[in-house]
This record gives sequence, structure tokens and C-alpha cells, in this order.
Amino acid sequence: MPRFDLTALALILAASTGPLAAQPSRLTPADLFQLEVGADPQISPDGQWVVYVRQWSDVLTDRRYSNLWLAKADGSEHRPLTSGKFTESTPRWSPDGRRLAYVSNKDGAAQIYARWMDTGTTHAITNLTEPPSSLEWAPDGSRIAFFKRVPEPPLVVGQLLTPPPGGTWAPVPKYTDKLVFRYDQLGELPPGYVHAFVVSADGGTASQVTSGNYHHGGLVTGGGSLAWSADGTELIMPARRGENPEWNARETELWSFSVAAGAAKQLSRRFGPDQSPAVSPDGRQIAYVGYDDRKQGYQNTLLYLMNRDGSGARPVSGKLDRSVGNPTWSADGRGIYVQYDDQGNTKVALFQMDGTWKDQVRNLGGGSSAYGGGSYSVARDGSIAYTLSTPKVPSEIAVLRSAAAQPRVLTALNADVLASRTLGEVEELWWPSSKDQRRIHGWIIKPPGFDPSRKYPLILEIHGGPFANYGDRFDDEKQLMAAAGYLVLYTNPRGSTSYGEEFGNLIHHAYPGDDFHDLNSGVDAVIAKGYVDERNLFVTGGSGGGVLTAWMIGNTPRFKAALAFYPVINWESFSLTADMAPSSVNNWFPGFPWDHQENYDKRSLLSVVKNVKTPTLVMTGEEDWRTPMSESEQYYKALKMRGVDAVLVRVPEEPHGIRRRPSHAASKLTTLYGWFEKYRSQVP
Repeated sequence: MPRFDLTALALILAASTGPLAAQPSRLTPADLFQLEVGADPQISPDGQWVVYVRQWSDVLTDRRYSNLWLAKADGSEHRPLTSGKFTESTPRWSPDGRRLAYVSNKDGAAQIYARWMDTGTTHAITNLTEPPSSLEWAPDGSRIAFFKRVPEPPLVVGQLLTPPPGGTWAPVPKYTDKLVFRYDQLGELPPGYVHAFVVSADGGTASQVTSGNYHHGGLVTGGGSLAWSADGTELIMPARRGENPEWNARETELWSFSVAAGAAKQLSRRFGPDQSPAVSPDGRQIAYVGYDDRKQGYQNTLLYLMNRDGSGARPVSGKLDRSVGNPTWSADGRGIYVQYDDQGNTKVALFQMDGTWKDQVRNLGGGSSAYGGGSYSVARDGSIAYTLSTPKVPSEIAVLRSAAAQPRVLTALNADVLASRTLGEVEELWWPSSKDQRRIHGWIIKPPGFDPSRKYPLILEIHGGPFANYGDRFDDEKQLMAAAGYLVLYTNPRGSTSYGEEFGNLIHHAYPGDDFHDLNSGVDAVIAKGYVDERNLFVTGGSGGGVLTAWMIGNTPRFKAALAFYPVINWESFSLTADMAPSSVNNWFPGFPWDHQENYDKRSLLSVVKNVKTPTLVMTGEEDWRTPMSESEQYYKALKMRGVDAVLVRVPEEPHGIRRRPSHAASKLTTLYGWFEKYRSQVP
């Protein structure tokens, strides 16, 4: 499988300009086309094999693709199962380990495929018009359950005229009566609801299990998670079947559905999210995660247990002041594995029924950013396959045989690229916030060839969310900033997850706010080390990091230039236009803007724009429905009308994050280099 065309790549590298052109041993934006990511590792039931998703980019088509690869758990026999410029995902072993199901669009529309592992014979077992997701094998291996949307006719009010024969008219108007009718990454949501289906593992017509005008699976737009009962007669899943599900965006309940008749039974009954059901090996209990929603900005997601009939629900992970997810039963039914973030590091722990736990794995990471994430799976013998990431290692596939053993890394997906590139060293640090002396956690990436006797420009890079965390994980964007000669400080100010519920909720109804002091104190802490050029301080961040970028320059003039990626600027307009508007009003604010105008106004970035003197560039995707382009345009025009040097960059076809196309991901860095270099004072 060719990952890139060498001639085309050479042309890109030859065209590189700016601070990296004379530094061939450092990462360049063009390297983003070469970096690969291992994802969704699935270990076979007997613990002998691992299949995973290998994500890569193509420089000629400027698109991202993914294929399936296989390796023995000892790292041998590493080879592709599929290849080509397709999107393949969700590999799932049959219970006996003899077959593998997955989703592929190699024949056009996405379908479920089954592969016999002994012969390699593969065939499509569905013929769907809507893409499937969340594959789950029945316990006896005879069927596969999945989610897909069931389309409905589009809404029309009145009787539309039709063009005469041979006439060409404009597209018809778009009608909606939905609160959420666009969603980031998905665009315009087609009419219909997501339901659960079951298909024979040998192929055939899929039968619909759920019904009604509800989304199933737990996600706002449908899909998510489901599980089979131990006897294969029912499906258990979260569903949005309560009152006003669009408005109560966090509310889901667990339901069971008869596979044969579709009869529904509600299992959980509380206001809050109940997600990720996992049925015990003996079929008598269901593990799941969730919380009683107190309408706070952040709450810990806990591990719960209930009896199979929905009775006896109780929390298991309450002694751990962290959010947990992805519950998986041990084969003996005596423990439950979960994934959680702890001070910027993602771990897998094994919980006992009495609420005690023991960490099994650390350094999970997904993708190529410092955000928390990653995934894992567990074999019957307790072996764990997972995505591993450290500050110098992008997402690779690893296996841990026991908690006392050392993990074995099965892949080296980027060894070819990184062997000829020098990465920046990463240093962990803590400092007291000037607000209240709370300890704040962060990391510095130093430029390759760092010399502590020299002075370097500093970039403060702020995470989004805001309820998220950075950590000791590989981050291509920050490494590229360091490769350009900058110190990069990234940190977890108040409101960040992985430090407990109290710390995460310090910004409840108060964001942005005191996080300024945490971030500003971090800049002071790095300056105190003696190698920062105080004349050259810069600030950037995306989404919530874009919010705090605008907040920083609205509260201090110390930064030479700023770059706000896809920010929220006006909380009132955001809460009435964004795809997550219901959560904003319900959880991030005390209520509607017209009832709480003072709270909205004091947190608006327009409230401090009058203070801004810092040259500022704003960059947002034109298909961003999470922080819509109108937010960026408001800020840009406010800056321009005040006479502040400002530039607005609109990126075609891009949703939130600006990473759909590799060239656009690279343009984030080239734009940052150009903007900061324009204002960077040269060291004499």
C-alpha cells in the first residue's frame, strides 16, 4: 500500500518556505502527509492476534484513508488485511476468533464485511443504503448487530412547484422542525432516526429491532454503543426516548429490546446520561457509565452496576475522583476494566465489585494530539491491546500480558519518518496559580538542539473543550511549532479534566474567567527558567483554546501576536446557532440569554475586545457548526473597526478542528509561522 508519492512529496518539501526550509532534520508541515496513526486495536479472544485500524494520508488526493492490519501479540507476522484508498474501520472478532467483521467503503457505499481468518475469504454481508456503525457479534457468532439511520421523507410546508419538462430550477428550500438540524463533521442532518439492526453473520437482509421517532445508541445524532444479552435474545443500548430529547442533550436511559419482536423495556430511570452497557459473562449484571445530571459544566462519569432486569443500580467507581469509560468485563466476571484520565495520562484499570481498583496500563493515546483518548480491548486471558502514545511516540499498538509485565509495542508506524527527524524534548512542570495558589500542570516542548544559555520565543498553546485535558502524549502540531524554533507551553488550567470533579468544575458558569491567572502564571513560570525571550511571547489555541486566546489578549498586552483557531466570541449568538446549543444553555450557562444577560455579557469575548492591542489572526473552517464562522467574523470585524491589525482566514470544506484534509492541517502551521514571524523581534 503506497502511503505517498515520493515525487509529489519532494515537490512539497522543495517548496517549503519560512523558518523550516533550512532545517531538513526537523519536522515540516509536509511531514503531516507521512505520519500514520494506529487506532481501535482488537485482540482476538484467545489473546494471540491483534487487528487494528491503520490511518494514513495520500498526498495526491489530499485525503485521509484507513485500512486494517494484523499482527501476532508477540509482534511477529505483521501484515495488511486490506489495502487501497478506502475507509475501513470497526474490526470485531467473532466470539470463536475464526471470523472478523468490519466496515468498508471499498465498493462505494459503506457495508459490513466478514473475513474467514483461516482462508482469507471475504464478502459483504450487507447491502445497505445508509452506513452501519457499532458492530457487535451475538454470543453464539450467528448474527451481528449494528446501528444505521432509517431515512424519512424531508419536511415540506405547502406544495412546491415543479419545473416544466426540460426546465432547470434552483435547489428547493430546506425545511426543518428540528432543534438540531446541523452537526459538526456531519453537516446537514438528513431526516430520519438511528435504529438497531441485526443481520446473519453469513449475510442477508438485515432486520430492524428498534422503532419509533427516537435515536438509539446514546449519541446526540444516533449511534454509539450496544450489547447483546448473554442468551442472544435481546439487545441492550442507551436511547434518547425521553421527553424532548433534543433539548435534554445529555439525557439517555438504558433499554433492552427483544431481537425477535422488538419489545422494549426501560432499564434505568434517572435524569442523566447512562451509556456503554456491558453484560456480564453469566448474563446476570450490566455494567455501564453515567451520572445523575446536576446540570453542571463538568461531572465525573462513574462506573455503575445493575441487575439484568434494571434493578439494584449502584456506583462502583465512586472512590476514584475521575471520569471512567469503556467498561469491559473480565472473562471470569469478577472484575470490570475501564479507561480513565489521571493528571494528563490515560490509563486502564481493573475494578473489583467492592470499588477497589488496580491500574493495568498507562500511556494510552489516540491520534496525533496531546488530548486524552485512545482505546483498548481485552482477551479472555486478560491480555490488553491498546493504543500507546508518549511525547515522542505517535499512536502505536501495544499489548500487555499482565499488570506485572512490560508492554510489548507491536508497531513502529512512523519509524521511517522520525528516524530522520529530530523532535523537541518535552519537560513536565507544575506551578502555583496567581489566583489562589492552586497547582497547575503543564509541559514545555523545547526546540530541537535546545541550548539553555540562549533565549527563545515562547508560544502558549491552550487546549479546547474546555472540559478536556492535555497530557504526556505525542502532538504533531506542537512539535512542528517547536521545530520552527519556539518553546511551546501547553497546560491544563482550571476546568481541565483528569484532576477531579472539583477542579474540573471550577469554571462552572464562569468560563472564561480565572483560567487567565493559571495560564499567565504558567508563562511566568517558564520565563523564570531563564531561557525565554520576553519580547517574543505568542499565544494560540483552538475552540475553547481560541476562546482563551481572545481572553488572554483582552486581559494583558504581553503577547506580541495571537492566533485564535475556531473560537467562540459571543456566547449569546453561540447558544442560539451552534450544534451543541442545548448543552450550552442547560449546562454551561444558568439559562437562556434573555434571562441571564449579565452572565452572558461578562463572559463574552466582546466584553474585553476594547482592551486588545495584540495583532490577531482568526482561522476557522467554513463548515464548522460547533463554533460557527459567524463567531470568528464578529471578532475579526470588531478588531478591524478598532484599528487592531487582524486577518481572517476561512478554510473551505473544513469542520471543527481543520484536519479533514491533510493540506489544510498543514496550513494551520504555515499560517501560524507566517503570522508570528511577522511580529517576532529578532534576537540581536
